[in-house]
Amino acid sequence: MKFLRKLLLTECTLLLLIQGGWAHAFVDHTEPAVGSQIHSVPTQVKIWFTEKLEPAFSKIQVFDNTGREIDRRDVKIDQSNAALLTVSLPELKPGNYKVVWRAVSVDTHVTTGNFTFALL
Repeated sequence: MKFLRKLLLTECTLLLLIQGGWAHAFVDHTEPAVGSQIHSVPTQVKIWFTEKLEPAFSKIQVFDNTGREIDRRDVKIDQSNAALLTVSLPELKPGNYKVVWRAVSVDTHVTTGNFTFALL
């Protein structure tokens, strides 16, 4: 009985440790904010994730209301925060914009998503 209890405890501990390694990078917050209506022209889109990212495989794309990609295609991970992904923007005109992102966490799990914002 004592052996079975130790075995069960060991298995539970291993499961908890393994489960902690199954992390995915989800969006924590964004700038401009998801679904926001803003008045000042942003120079970047910033997305903070819940996990550190793999820079070679993570990206942000920004599209105007015609579906044309308008970002500067200079996606990068912030040097002081490996969970912050950014892309620069040209001078935007008022309108609706769609942000599409793909994040690969350092443990290689992939998440994707999108959101919109409006420049008034």
